[in-house]
Amino acid sequence: MDSLHILVEQGKVLYLGISDTPAWVVSAANLYARSHGKTPFSIYQGRWNVMTRDFEREIIPMTRHFGMALAAWDCMGGGKFKTKEEIEQRKAQGQGLRSIMGGDQTEEEAAMSAALSKVAKEHGTKSLTAVALAYVMAKVPNVFPLVGGRKVEHLKDNIEALKIRLTAQQIEYLESQKPFDIGFPNNFIGPDPRVTGKTSFLMAASAPYSFVQAPKSITSPE
Repeated sequence: MDSLHILVEQGKVLYLGISDTPAWVVSAANLYARSHGKTPFSIYQGRWNVMTRDFEREIIPMTRHFGMALAAWDCMGGGKFKTKEEIEQRKAQGQGLRSIMGGDQTEEEAAMSAALSKVAKEHGTKSLTAVALAYVMAKVPNVFPLVGGRKVEHLKDNIEALKIRLTAQQIEYLESQKPFDIGFPNNFIGPDPRVTGKTSFLMAASAPYSFVQAPKSITSPE
């Protein structure tokens, strides 16, 4: 953190970001930076999508605490969020999936693709990727998905995500396609009351509490 701060002082770097690192390491680095007058990390880059939700265990609570932004990669499922029709069409053309993760579409990915397609139709679009991007941007504030594509149409699909406002029911439906276990201790102490507005049974049993609500994404459902 000392070395990175020198780069900021020299004007070579404006803001610091960190990628694919355990939350405890980032927390330790930022606490050191704050207590020693150094520049902390202000953005975290990591893998996150509607199927791969490990971000929600430790990374998102950590970034919320430090006011950090999120640069999520693999938001579109590594190219595997495609309808059955799209898969068959590619096979007929002698093309496989252009996926950074390799391999064919799994049953879970096919089920999620079908769910994304259903929600896409409810928003008057055929773009599964737009819905997948809208999902991560609706979950928490300051999410800047990393997008990519080989064609202009791919970029247009990505941009379309900015117009989509998912409902709470649609988010719940998408998440129901692949159950997510947030794990201990989060499944014991309960979700952050600043987000839910409610105390967990453990806290509520000890005393009454009130909380300042954490910021929401501008696209989050009411």
